[in-house]
Amino acid sequence: MAKKSKGNRNLIILECTEHKTSGQPGTSRYVTQKNRKNSPDRVELKKYNPILRKVTLHREIK
Repeated sequence: MAKKSKGNRNLIILECTEHKTSGQPGTSRYVTQKNRKNSPDRVELKKYNPILRKVTLHREIK
């Protein structure tokens, strides 16, 4: 069985910032992990948006 971790890592959701302003239907979201101890601030990463077909800025929403 998998062990449940209660450490410093937690799941976050990254959502595209350009997709919201474009007005197109749908969303581009990625789920990843981050270490709360090393990066307490919100994460911003450049990821591929398949709807817009280009690399865009994704920000942490949760």
